[in-house]
Amino acid sequence: MTKTNAVSQTTSEASKERPHMRSNNPVFNRSEAFSGQTGHAQSPYGQADPYGQYGDPAGWATGTSVPQTPTDRMTIDSVVQKTGITLGITILLAIATWIWAGDPASWTVAQANNVTLVAMGAGGLAFLLSMVNSFKRVVSPPLVMAFAAAEGVALGAISKYFDAMFPGVVSGAVLGTMAAFAGVLAAYKFFDIKLSDKFKRGVTAAMFGMVALSLVALVLSFFGANFLSFDSGFGLIFSIVGLALGVFMLMMDFDFVEQGIAAGLEERYSWTAAFAMLVSLVWIYTNLLRILAFFQQD
Repeated sequence: MTKTNAVSQTTSEASKERPHMRSNNPVFNRSEAFSGQTGHAQSPYGQADPYGQYGDPAGWATGTSVPQTPTDRMTIDSVVQKTGITLGITILLAIATWIWAGDPASWTVAQANNVTLVAMGAGGLAFLLSMVNSFKRVVSPPLVMAFAAAEGVALGAISKYFDAMFPGVVSGAVLGTMAAFAGVLAAYKFFDIKLSDKFKRGVTAAMFGMVALSLVALVLSFFGANFLSFDSGFGLIFSIVGLALGVFMLMMDFDFVEQGIAAGLEERYSWTAAFAMLVSLVWIYTNLLRILAFFQQD
């Protein structure tokens, strides 16, 4: 047997022995897209191992191999766990803020102003943390959890306002968000949706465009010109487009999980996936609130 054939056989045997990443979660377990199956070893960024069968060049001079430190890899279970933590923080703080706000029917002017300040302050903090997490090269779990906490406080205060003005819209938006998540996941799994780079760039550009437009509208609202108000026709169109964009963002999140597991990303990137899914779900929820409020107003 030649040296080349021996190396090929060794590589083939190692590939057979490499365990596939499986999930204990029955929702994802049957999907090949989330099983983490790969045909060959890859770097954390989806590229083939640059050293391949020859090993790390650091050991060439001495003829010794460089010991490799075991690294935990991202799996569907780790993504589910981290997403559960972030969503749990957001939901718990949203409920706590909801209870703290009390009954709007008995609010004094000072209490109403306090709830408004909490909503604006927590929302601003959540926005800043989302920007930091989006552009940070190394994901930071504490910052992701801080974002989840700030988002929970903001959503609790905002939801209380909407429930006081339009009873029933909050429960409708919650159910709608859950249905959107389940529907997008089912579509991604059963229809084997593949997202092109052009599609991803387009969704990302549209997302930042809507964020910029929202900031402009916020500034103009202080001067009495709120053209994105949910009770206006343009505001309704904006919310519908935002809802569709949130669904596309959720598809991109599932694509990130699929590609990340296949590429063998480190386990810490599970926090990136959790952060992205939380942003998408909040995006869907807030736009559903605005849409339901529009159709419920007199």
